[in-house]
Amino acid sequence: MTKRLTLCADDFAQSGSISAGILQLIDAGRLSATSVLSQSPHWPELAGELKARAERVDVGLHFNLTHAFGSPAKPLSHWLMKSQLRQLSQPALRDEMLAQIDRFAEHFGRLPDFVDGHQHVHALPVIRDALFDAIQHRWPEDRLPYLRAPDKLGHPGDNRLKSLILRSVCTNFDEQAQQRGFATTPWFGGMYSLTPQADFAGLMQSWLARSPNHALIMCHPGLPGQDADDPIAACRSREYDYLASDAFAELCQRHQISLSRFQPETVAP
Repeated sequence: MTKRLTLCADDFAQSGSISAGILQLIDAGRLSATSVLSQSPHWPELAGELKARAERVDVGLHFNLTHAFGSPAKPLSHWLMKSQLRQLSQPALRDEMLAQIDRFAEHFGRLPDFVDGHQHVHALPVIRDALFDAIQHRWPEDRLPYLRAPDKLGHPGDNRLKSLILRSVCTNFDEQAQQRGFATTPWFGGMYSLTPQADFAGLMQSWLARSPNHALIMCHPGLPGQDADDPIAACRSREYDYLASDAFAELCQRHQISLSRFQPETVAP
C-alpha cells in the first residue's frame, strides 16, 4: 500500500544558496513542503519563485527566535530555560509571531499552509500559547494551518539525548494544539546530530521504514554557498546530494512512499 509522507525542507530564505537548493529539489519532486524564515532580507525577492511552485508543495512559516537577521537574537538555551520557568511575556511573543506571519503574507500573497519553528521554539511552553493566539487572530476558524508537533518524534536519529530533550521540553504540545482545533503531524522524523560525519542516507532509510502514513520528516538541504555563519553548511550539501540522487528515488519506491502535501487523517473539532 502506498504511504503518504510529507518531506519538509526547513530554512527557506535563510540564504540564496539554501533556497536555490530547495527550489531545485521541489522541481525534481523530491520535497513536498518547505518552511520560510520570513524575517530574512532574502524573502521578498524569493517569495515569487516559491509562489510559482506552491501548487506542488505546502509552504509554511518557520517561526524564528534564535537566528539573527540584522537584529539581536537570543540563543536556544535562553528560550529553553525561560519557557520551562514560565518567565516569558506571552503578549510580546504573540506580537512577534504576528509580525512574522504578516511579513510572510505581505510577500507571498496569502497566509502559510502550516507553522513550525526554527529549532522547534514554536512548541515550547508559553511560546506555544502565543502561537495559538496569534494564529487564531489571523486565520478563519475553518481554515487553520496545520502545526508540526515535535513531541510526536518517532525516531531518535543518531542522538538519543537530543531527541529525549526535544520530546521533554515540548511535552503535551500535540494534545494542546488539538484541543485548540489544530491539525497536527501525527509522527515526526528527521532529528539527528547535524554533523558532517552523520550517515544521512542511512538515517533516511530508517525514517522511511519506520514512518506511518501521513508522517512528516524534516530536512535541511541547500547548495554550497558563502554562508560563513551557517553551522550546518556541510550537512546541507550532503542532504541535497542524497535527496537529488537516484538512490533516494529508489528508496521511496522500495518503501512505496508518495511524497505528498500534508493531509491529516482526521482533524480535531
